[in-house]
Amino acid sequence: MSSLQSSDAQFQFCFFRDAQALGPGWSSSPKLQIANMWKEDSGSYWCEAQTMASKVLRSRRSQINVHRVPVADVSLETQPPGGQVMEGDRLVLICSVAMGTGDITFLWYKGAIGLNLQTKTQRSLTAEYEIPTARESDAEQYYCVAENGYGPRPSGLVSITVRIPVSRPILMLRAPRAQAVVGDVLKLHCEVLRGSHPILYWFYHEDVVLGSSSAPSGGGASFNLSLTAEHSGNYSCEANNGLGAQRSEEVTLNFTVPPGARSNHLTSRVIEGLLGTLGPATVALLFCYGLKRKIGRHSTRNPLRSLPSPVPQEFPYLNSPTPGQLQPIYENVNVVSGHEVYSLVYYNQPEQESAAAETLRTHMEDQVSLDIYSRLRKANITDVDYEDAM
Repeated sequence: MSSLQSSDAQFQFCFFRDAQALGPGWSSSPKLQIANMWKEDSGSYWCEAQTMASKVLRSRRSQINVHRVPVADVSLETQPPGGQVMEGDRLVLICSVAMGTGDITFLWYKGAIGLNLQTKTQRSLTAEYEIPTARESDAEQYYCVAENGYGPRPSGLVSITVRIPVSRPILMLRAPRAQAVVGDVLKLHCEVLRGSHPILYWFYHEDVVLGSSSAPSGGGASFNLSLTAEHSGNYSCEANNGLGAQRSEEVTLNFTVPPGARSNHLTSRVIEGLLGTLGPATVALLFCYGLKRKIGRHSTRNPLRSLPSPVPQEFPYLNSPTPGQLQPIYENVNVVSGHEVYSLVYYNQPEQESAAAETLRTHMEDQVSLDIYSRLRKANITDVDYEDAM
């Protein structure tokens, strides 16, 4: 454009590209600024100036070619960050490039086979793909691709983990027989149908913790328990993977306790305590007392085995010329069972034994026996328990 010689002349200016006016059109400014040049801005540029007399002056044309910058440094990020999302929450995959000009096409892929999820073309360095509600099936590896005419540029792989709270666990009790008994090993198995691992399982008996076991992968966890008489009752288990704990329904276990297992256990402990506090003489009398009761009961149950009572007239040595010397008399009785033959021995007691001494000794024996029996009754030990313990 020729120079303007008249300083007082007023002009209007306009800029063109390929016959298309740019900017606001005709204006008093001799400059036009383009903030961002794109490939589409390539073309032939010139400007025109118009005088007050409507004379138009045109500049020479200038060819401007705009070259695109290829995309580079493509990356994929997630929201929430870290690639972990709760089941049911929103997941966003953000694909971005560090540089690149013009329209950029973004593509998102799922899995190793590269299943295309979505394609977007926009003049931006970033683009988003959204999963409104994350499900378990969305747990997979993802990547994105960006390109602006210079070839596709892929991002790295990003693993997405969908965290699932545990469902209500199921407790199973396994015994070695149909009716469990004391001494059997009971297997408690706890398992959830859904839930992200690892899962920690706790086992309870009447809400008292028995133990715990961790399951780093599927299959649940087990706990072995050796049954005692106190293990009847309700069992349950609890599962927790850090997203909330769930408790199973209670399972009731009733098993067979051998007869006398509880009473014999209690009786033996009480007897041990009594033997620790009673003196040797009293212990001896206690043994005699129990032996006496057993003999009496045995005689009642088996009358054929009872020994015949001594008959006074069968004591031929009652008036022995040597007073004070015991004279034995042996008597063979009939066979009671099999080849067993009982020989009965009677001893003639001295006539000089005082009747008062005999009465005193009998009274003391009965008094000690009564005192021991009273202690056993206070310890809630029946006659049968005492005799069995003896």
